[in-house]
Amino acid sequence: MSESIVLDIRDLKSHFFTAKGEIPAVDGVSIEVPAGKIVGIVGESGCGKSMTAMSVMGLLRHPGKVVGGSITLDGRDITHLSPRELAKVRGNEISMIFQEPMTSLNPVYPVGKQVQEAILLHQKVSKEEAKQRVIDIFRAVGIPEPEKRYRSYPHQLSGGLRQRVMIGMAMVCRPKVMIADEPTTALDVTIEAQILQLMKKLCEEQGTSIILITHNMGVVAEICDYVYVMYAGRVMEQAETFELFDHTAHPYTKGLLKSIPKLDGQEDRLYTIEGVVPNLLHLPKGCRFCTRCECATERCFEEGPELYETAEGHKVRCFLSEHEGSCENKATKLQDEEVTADGSR
Repeated sequence: MSESIVLDIRDLKSHFFTAKGEIPAVDGVSIEVPAGKIVGIVGESGCGKSMTAMSVMGLLRHPGKVVGGSITLDGRDITHLSPRELAKVRGNEISMIFQEPMTSLNPVYPVGKQVQEAILLHQKVSKEEAKQRVIDIFRAVGIPEPEKRYRSYPHQLSGGLRQRVMIGMAMVCRPKVMIADEPTTALDVTIEAQILQLMKKLCEEQGTSIILITHNMGVVAEICDYVYVMYAGRVMEQAETFELFDHTAHPYTKGLLKSIPKLDGQEDRLYTIEGVVPNLLHLPKGCRFCTRCECATERCFEEGPELYETAEGHKVRCFLSEHEGSCENKATKLQDEEVTADGSR
């Protein structure tokens, strides 16, 4: 990436310490977020997407802990800030939209007051000025009758309006980075499209960078500039969006794309990736995807691949990227090499 990097996550490791053992929920994840761009993090449930976001926001609680790596926001290392220092950064320089707004908003407090509180906490303005800024941001995010909605309680708003309130709360202090964790999961497709376009518009107008956490590859193709594909706590593939869709390299990414229903509806059954995400307490010895991969060879079960750069900015955590040809040809070639090394057929 040639752009200015506003958030640099480098070799991040976040583990959970349980009675059964240490769980590497995030294991050596590196993500670069350019200024004014939208970066998508995709993968199945349990792959570490949300844990990465919670680590960046400093919201991990016992038994979870950041045990390695660094998080640099606009040139400042925020990895090990004290709770008081982090409170000044959170909401002001970096903010987060959670998956279900009903669990994030206080049910006995008007939504306008909740957004106003974020302004008063971080900026030296009067209550009247803060109130006007809330009404202005409500209008900017498409909330009808913003003066009336200022006094509304969460239960009086639809799911789409509650999510707009959360976006307004996240954007009201003009943060450098906004993290959106599955922001449209509970919404119908029409409202989903409106929310996504709203986020893209705010990103362009205010220059805020966005990390979009999702399992929906269609959403990624719609608004993201860069994509990171995660699996079992690690990044498996990363690239610019068009590069990733046009030259998909990792078998896992290919599986995710093949799982998307086609508009012509010719298939009798939807494609699924066989198997399940491995237990993080009992990870495979080699590649973490090897037990589900159609192209896996003996080497994949014994060694863990590094991220190989296949093109500028396109990196893949797969041994197949060392060779040329299709997935099937690569697998055959690797098997032949293993046979030759053994000296037998």
